[in-house]
Amino acid sequence: MDIKLQVNAIMLGVDDVARAKKFYVEGLGCEVEQDYPGFVRCGLGEGSSSLVLYAREAVAQDAGVPAEGSGFRGCSFHFITDSRAAVDEAMRAAVAAGGTTVSEAAAAEWGGYSGYFSDPDGHLWKVATEA
Repeated sequence: MDIKLQVNAIMLGVDDVARAKKFYVEGLGCEVEQDYPGFVRCGLGEGSSSLVLYAREAVAQDAGVPAEGSGFRGCSFHFITDSRAAVDEAMRAAVAAGGTTVSEAAAAEWGGYSGYFSDPDGHLWKVATEA
């Protein structure tokens, strides 16, 4: 069997699904594709995976692992834009929606421009441009 790995959906375990939905939909412009109690699936735009917001306890139970956890979770999400202005705009939108600036956007040693924010549940997002 020859399987090629794909990412069709990114699931985030969140403490408050309604709060996360407000952050991603109202604050960052994601489109709701499915909306059920404790579960929301959002579209991130053509060519991108879906973003699923699911109650943290339910995700942990589904995976058979403890729900506790804090700090760096071993992954971050990256949003690559076409300009420094777009990086700054995305960072401002995230903070205005209830996110937290983790690292101010600044010139990067690799020549680009980037910053990090976290959503209300602490999931890290890097916003960057190569320009």
